[in-house]
Parts: sequence; structure tokens; C-alpha cells
Amino acid sequence: MKRIVTIFALFLVMMNLSCQQQNRRTENPLLEKWETPYGVPPFDEIELSHYKPAFETAMAAHVAEIEAITSQSEEPTFENTILAYDRSGLLLEQVSLVFGMLSAADTNPEMQQIEAEMMPLLAAHSDRIMLNEKLFARIRTLYDERRNLGLNEKQNRLLEQIYNDFVRSGAMLEGAQRERLMAINEELSTTSVAYGQNILAENNAYVLFLESNQTNGLPSGVRDQAREKAAELGKEGKFAFTLHKPSLIPFLTYSTERALREEIYKAYLNRCNNGNEYDNKQLINDFVRLRVEKAKLLGYDSYAAYVISNEMAGTTKAVYALLDEIWTPAVERSKKEVEAMLPLFEQDHAGEKFQPWDWWYYAEKVRKREYALDEEMLRPYFALENVRGGIFFLANRLYGVTFRPISVPVYHEEVSAYEVLDQDQSHLGVLYFDYHPRDGKGQGAWCGNYVEQRYEEGKRIAPVVSIVCNFTRPTASSPALLTVDETETLFHEFGHAMHFLLHDVEYRSLSEVEGDFVELPSQIMENWAFHPEVLKNYAVHHRTGDIIPQHMIDKLKRSELFNQGFMTTELVAAALSDLDIHSIKNYEPFDPMAFERNALYEQRKMNPEIEPRYHYPYFSHIFDGGYSAGYYFYIWAEVLDKDAFAAFAESGDYFNREIAARFRKLLESGGEKDGMTLYREFRGQEPDKTAMLVGRGLVERAVEELQPNAAKLAAEKKAAEEQVTGGEADTKSEAAVIEVDNEWK
Repeated sequence: MKRIVTIFALFLVMMNLSCQQQNRRTENPLLEKWETPYGVPPFDEIELSHYKPAFETAMAAHVAEIEAITSQSEEPTFENTILAYDRSGLLLEQVSLVFGMLSAADTNPEMQQIEAEMMPLLAAHSDRIMLNEKLFARIRTLYDERRNLGLNEKQNRLLEQIYNDFVRSGAMLEGAQRERLMAINEELSTTSVAYGQNILAENNAYVLFLESNQTNGLPSGVRDQAREKAAELGKEGKFAFTLHKPSLIPFLTYSTERALREEIYKAYLNRCNNGNEYDNKQLINDFVRLRVEKAKLLGYDSYAAYVISNEMAGTTKAVYALLDEIWTPAVERSKKEVEAMLPLFEQDHAGEKFQPWDWWYYAEKVRKREYALDEEMLRPYFALENVRGGIFFLANRLYGVTFRPISVPVYHEEVSAYEVLDQDQSHLGVLYFDYHPRDGKGQGAWCGNYVEQRYEEGKRIAPVVSIVCNFTRPTASSPALLTVDETETLFHEFGHAMHFLLHDVEYRSLSEVEGDFVELPSQIMENWAFHPEVLKNYAVHHRTGDIIPQHMIDKLKRSELFNQGFMTTELVAAALSDLDIHSIKNYEPFDPMAFERNALYEQRKMNPEIEPRYHYPYFSHIFDGGYSAGYYFYIWAEVLDKDAFAAFAESGDYFNREIAARFRKLLESGGEKDGMTLYREFRGQEPDKTAMLVGRGLVERAVEELQPNAAKLAAEKKAAEEQVTGGEADTKSEAAVIEVDNEWK
């Protein structure tokens, strides 16, 4: 009888959704099948009032789906339990993906209120599913008998992954421990929302308004940006600088006003650490207290041990070993970089102490002196639309995919969209771009899904992907001109997008890869960002139309190790800070800033001229961004990406289609195999960290020694090309059919 009631309840939910689909103009678009071009979200129809009822209805539908699994009288099978579970929750996924992406990219106070209200409910809903005793009993029965079920490789991995997810979510706990875990998860969700909203408020609260005579040293483009920002804020005639990177970093790099550099940098460093309503130090204590307790409940001595046990690294010991191997040479290299800057600093400030807010300014002076290279010399060649075109060119060279601008609903007027077409011109997915800072957008850059790739009745449902950035805006006199860092970031995020777009995974629960594998697809793309052949495709002067000259490419190449001590030290410092705070085994109230300073500066002897990339009060990655005990992911994946790129170098062809096809197979596979197995299948060997250490200038080794065949093969390739072309190799692929908008053309 109970099963009949449950199925009837599910029937009513489905009927209700069907009725809503028939009245899509007046009902909730979040709950309907989207009849939009390419299946993108109907952004033009979604209103704030839709989110809460959509979440409530979708959670109810999910509960009914789970009840249908657990109440059946039949013995558990792969189809009626594992496959049914894998297919459940689609409606909730649809609502959650849209809300999650928009709450990061285009939020407002009303949406923040919805977020604060719904996140604890969603955490409780997740626990109701993952701690469902009847559901886990069926999954466990199948897991125990998995060797006798006749499952294929993917089915067996799906069963093992689902079982592991339930165990890691506390399904083995009982009674009071189970109840306590649910309370912890709910409190963590509210803590996460408060922490993130505090950072957004602090980012938006600070503006440095300057007079014209306080902008000495700043390039005209930077001044134009600041003048237009001030006018936007109602301060005509002044210059406004904010804590967003496109405003902050140029100011630190070029402003001759040391006191102002100090002011804005300290404002950046002290976000959410000012003792005001947005101070995050108590929330950090709450995070650590709750995460330590959660780890103990689940059988681990620290939260870091809990997280890393499910990653490629396996143990905190393995992560510390990698970070420690990089740390000492990085710090030593950064000290030499300080020594190179000190004479220039002392000329300007005799008898004073070099400070962290001096680094960008004097590093740029050293770069000009030693490499005759200036960031402002490069920016005219890095117009945003051209860089995007270069990325499209690269994707076509490697994978044969092309991009076509399309008109679809968007959530903001600045957003653009492209259809992604495979080699046979079949539809792969949709890619949105959202480039510039706004008050309702979080800091940094990221890539995510509005629709995840999946299969329904044997048909591939194409993903809808979005790249969100905070890049330099265009001005009245010039298009958006990117910095070197912004250019590299766009290549990076595009790598994530290609990973999502190329996914061809049979089971939804096998879509995700390990955290320390997830940055491989993004970071490998950075290796091509300034490759000469790619540069010559996109680095075109926005005024003259001239391709970047070879002498500038040569300077870029010579300067690729410039400032690597600083960049590596601040990166590894952040990874160590994350690992340290999540390795706490017994919580007691503490001062996060004192904890950080002791670990980095007193114990590890970090040089005082460098601040870690993130301080705890605004370290969003590890507290509300899903990278808790995982900021090391970037470094771990760098071992993989540099070794993977070496495969192309060793072949003598950086666009080798055969190697690219093997890498595409890795991207398509999602988590259908563990990361190391996927990597070995691509590379044919274990990853070697030598290429990463060489790439960061931490060890010295000749390229010919590292890649013994590269020079010979490259020479043979060049000779063959010259024979065909009469001495000048074509820098563009004739097969590259890249459609972009008229502005880029």
C-alpha cells in the first residue's frame, strides 16, 4: 500500500509539472522543459519570485523519486536502484545550476536573501537523501555483491562511486551521530553564505577617488578606465580605483604615489578583517570547528585527511611533500628577485624598507630594464575579441571544433553566446561569455554549467557552459585590452569550458573528476597562450592591424621566468595556508591571522616582502568555493599539465592531432575512470614533475635534455614546411573555420 501511495504522489508531482509546461508564460519557467534555442535557460522569463517555489517543488519531486526506489518490493538490482538513483533529481539540478551560477555572476540583495534562506534547506535535503537508510541498504547490498552482478566496467565504477559518496556523506553513522552530522552540514551552509556575502560587500564598499595630479605614472588606458568609473559613480572629473583586479593591479604596477599604493593594497589585504559587520574571522572559526567535528564523525583525524583521501594525492603527507619540494627554491628565487629590485627602490626611497605594495611597481621596472618589455607595449595586441578568436583558432587546430555566434536569452546585456560545433558540424553545446566586473559579481574568474551533459533515452543532452571573468573594460577610446595575466586566464577558463563541452559520459554520477585532476584541462591551455603560432593568429594591434612583431614574441619568451619566484611563493603560500588550517585535529578558538603568520613567516621563513595570494578572511576558494583543503589542486594539476604539454613538444608538433585526439578522449571521459588511469592512458607513462619544476624556473635543465626528440623533430618539420611553401610556413590552419562577430572581423 505504501508503494502505491508513493507512486501516486510522484504521479501528482509529475502531472503538476506537466500542467506548468502547458502554461509556460504564466507559470514557473525553472520547472519546465525549456523550449528555447539549444535548450538554454529562459533567462528573459525567470524572475526572483520563481526561485523559492522552484526549489521547494524540485526537492519534493526528488524525495518522491527516492521514495519510489526505496518502497518497491523487488530485490535491488542495478537498474531499479543504481540507475534509478543516477537519474533522480534532474529537476532540482536544473533549478540549482541556474541559481548557483547567477548568484555568483549577477546577484543582488533580494537574491542574496533567497540564497541565505534556501541553502540550509538544500543542505538538509541532501542529507535526507544521502542518509536515507533504506536507500543505502539497497546500494550496500549491490555493492557487497558487485563481483557477481555481471556489470561492465562503467556500471561497476558507477556502483562503487555511488556507494563511496554515501559512505563519505555519513550513511554508516547511526542515531545521535547521524543527527549531529545533519546539524553540522546545515550550519556549514549558513556559514558559507554569510562568508561569501561579506566578501562581496567589502569588495564593493571600497573606492579610492583621486585627483588628476595623483595619477602620475599611470598609462592613459588605466586613467581612462578610472575616469569612466568615477563618472559612473557620480564623481565627474575624478579617477576611481577599486579592489577588482583590473583596477588594482595596474595601479600597483604604475602609480608613482607610494602612499596611495600602500592604501589600496592594505584595503585589499584587510577585506573582512576590519572588525566591522563584514569581519569573517569568527566565521572562519566556525568553519574550522564544524569541519574538524565532521571529519572526526566520519573517521578522520582532520578535515584535510577527509578531503584528500578521495583525491589523486590520497594523503596530506603526499601533498605536503610536493608543496615542500617547491617551497624552498621558490622562496630562494623570490629573495633574488628582491635583490634585483632593491637598488631601484633605494634610489627612490633611501633608508626605507621595501614593502609588499612596492613589488608590482619595481618588478615592472626590472622587467623594462632586463627584458625591454612593458605590459603596456603588449596590451594593444591583446584586444579581448582577438584573444577570444585566438582561443577559437586553438580549439579548432587541436580538436576540430568551431564556434558560431548565436542569439539566445542572456541574463545580462554584456553576455554573449556561441554554439559549439564538432568536426562533423554536429551540436556540441553552448558557451556563454561574461567578461567584466559588476557590483553583483564575485571576484576572479570561473567556468560552470547551466546544463550538464547527460543522456536521456539514448540521446546526448548537450551542455550549456559559461565563462565568467572580471577583465579590463573597454573605454570610449579603445576596446577591452587585456593584460598578460588576463589573457592567460581566458585560456585557462576556456580549458574548463572545453572539458564540459566535450563530455560524453553515460552516467551522470560519473561526470565529476577528482579535485586535483580538475585543473589539468584548464592549465594545459595556458601553455599555448603565448606560443608563437597562436600569438600570430590573435595578437593583432587594435589600431594598426599589425601582427605582433617577432622581436616582441622573443622578449615574451625570454621573460617567461620573470617574477616566477614571487608568483610561485604566493601560490604555494596560499596552498600551505589552506592545508595547515584544515589539518587542525582539535579545535580551540584561535586568531586566523596569527595562525597564518606563524605558519608562513615564523615557521617556514617566507620573505616579508610577499603576502600570500589570499588571507583567510577573503580566501573564498577554501571556505565558500568548494576548494577546502584543495587549493593545492592547482599545483598538483600543474605537474600533469606540464607533463602533458611535453607530449606535444616531444612530437615536434605543438598541434599534433593524434596526441590531441588522445587528450580529447581524456576530456570526454569525465570520471568514468580514476584520474591517474585516464592520465596514463593518454600519456603512456606516469606523470613526471620535472617539466613543472623547469617551467617555474625552480630547476635548471636544458629543453633538449628534458625533451630529447623535440629539437630534431621540430627541425625536420620546419624543413618539410619550407619545401612545400617555398620558405615560409603558413601560420594558420586552412581547416580553421572560425565564425566570430563583426567586431572581431
